Amino acid sequence: MAISMATTKVTITLDDAQLEAIRKLVASGAATSVSGFVQHAITIGLNDVAGWSAMLGQALERTGGPLTKKERAWADAVLAPRTAPKRKRKAA
Repeated sequence: MAISMATTKVTITLDDAQLEAIRKLVASGAATSVSGFVQHAITIGLNDVAGWSAMLGQALERTGGPLTKKERAWADAVLAPRTAPKRKRKAA
């Protein structure tokens, strides 16, 4: 008996170069499909987040507990993603 997970179709936006690289991996057999590659990448990303969260929790336990509001504001400012300037798309 096969156990399958429920899936939901979504739309994502990728850079053209990213999509081309994924399609090359699929064509070479290194990835099963574009969807399969994206699912795998998301699994890795979610595992990374869980690992970093656990590591942060352990570090906080060793160094005095949760961050103060001031410490959190500082960390948020330092770690906030910086937005890259928008690229102009070439006219076709």
